[in-house]
Amino acid sequence: MQNRIIRCAAQALAALAICLSQGAVAAERATPREARALFDQAVKYLAANGPEKAWAAFNDRSGPFVKKDLYVYVIDRQGTYVASGAAPETLVGLKVLDSVDAAGNPLFRQMIAVTDKQAEARIRYVWLNRKTNHVEPKFAWLHRSGEHILGVGYYAPRATADDALRLLDEASALIKKQGITTALARFNDPRDSFVRDDLYVFAINLETGRFEAHGMNPKWTGTNASELRDVEGRALVQEMLAQVKASGEGRVDYVWRNPVTNAVEKKRSFVRRANGSLIGVGFYSE
Repeated sequence: MQNRIIRCAAQALAALAICLSQGAVAAERATPREARALFDQAVKYLAANGPEKAWAAFNDRSGPFVKKDLYVYVIDRQGTYVASGAAPETLVGLKVLDSVDAAGNPLFRQMIAVTDKQAEARIRYVWLNRKTNHVEPKFAWLHRSGEHILGVGYYAPRATADDALRLLDEASALIKKQGITTALARFNDPRDSFVRDDLYVFAINLETGRFEAHGMNPKWTGTNASELRDVEGRALVQEMLAQVKASGEGRVDYVWRNPVTNAVEKKRSFVRRANGSLIGVGFYSE
């Protein structure tokens, strides 16, 4: 009996340790506000102290410019790292101009291009989060100072069902306020607020069954959506159209490739009728 009690106590302590460790990991994820604060701090430090002192400070992994999963990095306009709080011993001096993110986008060329036009910018990309070992959407604030580009990035939270419904409500409100033409143009713009984290708005004409907008793949606009099937062969769009035509709204579960993680995942899309179109927003559940 005593041995059994000891075993149970040990199991409980082990479970508690796991919970505490999971909580510690979760607490390490920085917020967008914290990222912006670190970015502003780094920009001010560079302006006040100059490059040499700033690079040393940014490369100090135990210093004030590495917080939670945030760090400051700097590349020059040839795409070479001069500072990185993530792994200075590995990255400083490394040329990454032609490197791409996890979605195949030329990340560092984009950083250089966008800061050619403005001294401060924000970009979205897909990157491996070394704390979770998952590929996740990430945003970065960028600042150009002479021949250098300073950045601080943060991992976007994974969207939930509530997030998807909220974005669908915003899309519906935009159509009512500004009309379908203006709304579709915004839904098709990957830089607009209707593409956020792993969420995007899509629209399908109820008469033709063709895409009118697709925030993640605007090139799909004008193509036939009604014949699309998921990786398991389910005619997901036909289900969406049938539900919307019958009751004005609905939801469909299917399996789809997540453009952010590039993995096939379960997905649920919420859909509704709006001005002769079906509009929808889906979220990935795993």
